[in-house]
Amino acid sequence: MFVTGFEAEAFGTNCYVLAAGPGEQCLIVDPGIGVLDRLDEVIAKHRLHPAAVLLTHGHLDHTFSVAPVCGARGITAYVHPADRELLADPAKGLSVDLAALFGGRLPYSEPDDVAELTDGGTLTIAGIEITVDHAPGHTGGSVLFRLPGAGTEWDADEVCLSGDVLFAGSIGRTDLPGGDTATMMASLRDKILPLADDTVVLPGHGPATTIGRERASNPYLRELTGAPRRGL
Repeated sequence: MFVTGFEAEAFGTNCYVLAAGPGEQCLIVDPGIGVLDRLDEVIAKHRLHPAAVLLTHGHLDHTFSVAPVCGARGITAYVHPADRELLADPAKGLSVDLAALFGGRLPYSEPDDVAELTDGGTLTIAGIEITVDHAPGHTGGSVLFRLPGAGTEWDADEVCLSGDVLFAGSIGRTDLPGGDTATMMASLRDKILPLADDTVVLPGHGPATTIGRERASNPYLRELTGAPRRGL
């Protein structure tokens, strides 16, 4: 399994590229602002063939380049239906200040081919099996992508691309349109805490971490540790 990532030019957003190996088809996760040249370099260096784009959520810093990436290669973008409207009108997910920064309504359109993600669903694309977990709170359509970690540089049982749900030492903000603190805490409790400690977390911003490290040190997860699980 080949997994690499790099930061976009704005907001420090991590764009990831996943493939079964060099020379294979690949998946692109969260192509943000100013990633096109770097993405082309990674694809050429490893002789990869893009098969689809996966979006952890609909915020502009994660989706800015999705239309050109998909359009240039005729590939599908996958997003949760609760965030699909943000592909066509990303200003709906921004604060007033951020919308003003980008000049109000943005001239933007969703890719030609969009497929919707379902909670608990499994995607098998480019020879990679990915489990989708709906984890709202940062946005209504935030998801986690989980895939086998054997053969990666971490050689873990599982890798989780967490978007802006979980970071090393923190969690995603909940004060933007579509965000909700109580919903975020429920997602952390029901979707993050049950994961194995050795699960490698590749977040939407910042360095990689593990569930065990975050369970022990992340103040938001520590707040939940020991709390009754829903349904028990």
